[in-house]
Order: sequence, then structure tokens, then C-alpha cells
Amino acid sequence: MKILLFGKGGQVGWELQRSLALLGDLVALDFDSADLCGDFSNPAGIAATVATVQPTVIVNAAAHTAVDKAESEPEFAQRLNAEAPAALALAARECDALLVHYSTDYVFDGSGSRPWNEQDATGPLSVYGRTKLAGELAVANWRKHLILRTSWVYAARGGNFAKTMLRLARERDSLNVISDQFGAPTGAELLADASAHAIRQLLASERDYGLYHLVAGGETTWHGYACHVLQKALDAGQQLKASPPQVHPINTSAYPTPARRPLNSRLDTRKFQATFGLTPAPWQTGVDRMLTEILSPGN
Repeated sequence: MKILLFGKGGQVGWELQRSLALLGDLVALDFDSADLCGDFSNPAGIAATVATVQPTVIVNAAAHTAVDKAESEPEFAQRLNAEAPAALALAARECDALLVHYSTDYVFDGSGSRPWNEQDATGPLSVYGRTKLAGELAVANWRKHLILRTSWVYAARGGNFAKTMLRLARERDSLNVISDQFGAPTGAELLADASAHAIRQLLASERDYGLYHLVAGGETTWHGYACHVLQKALDAGQQLKASPPQVHPINTSAYPTPARRPLNSRLDTRKFQATFGLTPAPWQTGVDRMLTEILSPGN
């Protein structure tokens, strides 16, 4: 079996290289790959790559994820998040490949407090959300698709919210962190491992294609997330100027950004759990594991 992965250099793509390699022959590309086109700003080139490789499975971990920047470059975001996935869907149909695609809680308007399920009406608030929704719809045009919506993704590799909080807590005596946005910090490692499991099951069963929500268990706010991170760092012997009591909760309205963020990013994962037999661990489990890695000597 041949697997074609786009976006290998991103947080999820990096972990997917590990998990997908166990399933078959992996061809992993990024935007700057030399021999084959992995650049999502070139949808025709992406389609040509699929035609050349003739994969059994295509996994798309590439996207325009700079949420605020997308507001000032909507055409570019549309090309990467919608037009390139549309080209992938057509190319996947041509070679009868399973197409795996990642989407986001930003397709919802963030209202209410109930976790969103896959049947709920969408209503994106930003260019990023609108283009990701357009990408979903394009991918769903091909029958053999697996779309995974997730939220608040992090990894030990590269920048993330926890690293930012740790840096600021070493520099400042107090922090202000948003407390009215709710979601589940979700590790790229969890997404990669669950994706590999789901791909294996779909290939064996030839059914259960479709849209699923996949996030870590439980919920928190950015404020709760920050306090958890700092307390774990203190417990590990880190020296911080700001400890959890010095992390002050603020509303989203006090921290304006170019793109509107959904307040409710809770996602209901019961459909994924029932179909694939996996139960995501609480968000603290993955975050603690990531913190152990980044706080170890030499990191």
C-alpha cells in the first residue's frame, strides 16, 4: 500500500510521518519538496503529484493556519484551504484513493455551551473558518473521504501556547489570559495515532467514510490551560516570575484580533468513538506528556 502525505513539516504532519509509516510505503511531502509538488498554492501541481504517485491513501495535513493573517489575504487562504483540497478530491477519485483531510472548530459560530456534533449547522466567523469549511465541502464530494475536525492543536515540536505561556511567565510578574473561550487542547500525536487507526479500519471495511470530530477528552479555557501549564512547570522545578495566581482571566473582548474566535470550541467525539473504538484521553494527559518533553534538560 502506498500513502501520500502532504504537509509533513507541520505539527500534525510531523507526527503522521511516524504513525503512517507503519501502514505502508509512505511518500511525505511539504511545500518545498523538490521531486514532487507539495505546494498547496499550486493545486494543479498537487493533482499531478497524485497522478504520478497513484496512492491508496492521501492524507492532507497542509493548510493555511495563520488565522489572523488570513483576514488580509483571503485569496491565498482560499487557494490553500479550499481550492487545493478540491483538486485533491478530484485526483483521489481518479485513482480511487481514500482521502483524509483535517478541519477545524472554526467552521462553527461558537455560540452556546453544548459540544458541537457533526450534524450541527456551521457558521464560520472568519476567513480561515470559511475557507476551511469550503475545503470540507470539496473533499466530501468524493465518496471515500475521512474528514476530522479538531481544535486547539499543539505539539512539542515548534511553537505552541504552552511554550508561549512559559516564556511570558519567566519574563513577567503577571499575565492576562482569555477565559471565555472553551475547548480541548489536542495533541498532534493523538491526531496522528487515531488517524492511522481509522485509516486501517476504513481500508478493511470499505465503509464508515465521512465527517468526524476528534479532540482530547474534557474541556478548559485558555486561562485554565495556562494555569495548568505553569503549575506543572513549577512542580518540575522551573523558576517563574508569574505563577497561576498571577494569571488573570480576561474576556475575548479585551483582546481584539483581526479574526473573530469562536467562544465555544467544544466538539462532541461520540461518533468517532463509536465507529473506531477509541476513547481520547483527557486533555491534561497529552499536555502533561508534552510538558515533560519540553521541560527536560536540553530542551
